[in-house]
Amino acid sequence: MAGALDGRRAFVAGASRGIGRNIACELARQGAAVAVAARSTTEGKLAGTIHSVAAMISNEGGRALAVPCDVTDERSVETAVAATVAEFGGIDILVANAGVMWLAPTLETTLARWELCLRVNLTGVFLVTRAVLPHIKANSGGSLIAVTTTGVAMTELGSNAYWTSKAGVERYYTGLANELRDDNIAVNCLAPKKVVRTEGMAVAARDLNISDDMFEADEAMGRAAVILAQQDATGMTGTVQYSLDLLEAEAGD
Repeated sequence: MAGALDGRRAFVAGASRGIGRNIACELARQGAAVAVAARSTTEGKLAGTIHSVAAMISNEGGRALAVPCDVTDERSVETAVAATVAEFGGIDILVANAGVMWLAPTLETTLARWELCLRVNLTGVFLVTRAVLPHIKANSGGSLIAVTTTGVAMTELGSNAYWTSKAGVERYYTGLANELRDDNIAVNCLAPKKVVRTEGMAVAARDLNISDDMFEADEAMGRAAVILAQQDATGMTGTVQYSLDLLEAEAGD
């Protein structure tokens, strides 16, 4: 059976584990050639590297390229995008997922930690978006997806560097959708509806007392990303989508 993304080429930033890995694998299952981009080239404290994810995709019969990429480094991003274009011949889909988390309140947040969240979570999205845009424009259509969080809207939980950085991403992408409408490029944000069982969250969950019913299925974000990856500016664009809501709406159509 033909995949929904046959012939498409995707660049997934922050793809060595967790949500990024799940999205990269699902895009590949639907036929996309996937650049697995991240800083993790060797095993560290958390399991997963760009090479292990690329191997997972290859072992399932998909096409993948492991690409070292530090989203805070302009030259690193440009080199990773250039390597992807050289291998795949272009880019049609971007998933900007790379991120760091810091949920402490203001008085427990150092300037270094605050700036790290903004640099990775917000400036990193800008750098990878700017780098892939000329290639997506050359295709007369494509899809940009930035991964955000439901925490942006939960002001009753206070404020922190992580939610603030993700709120910036949502404002950037919803505005960018209008900027790129005439180029037929869809621009959307995607957030988990519930908690995702990532390697990092598995550690945090021990302290946060997260019950099983608060988690969503591992594959939900990947399946939702496939829906957004199929869009261009004639379809869904300029939106902030939540994984389970998007899947439910798609199933009801």
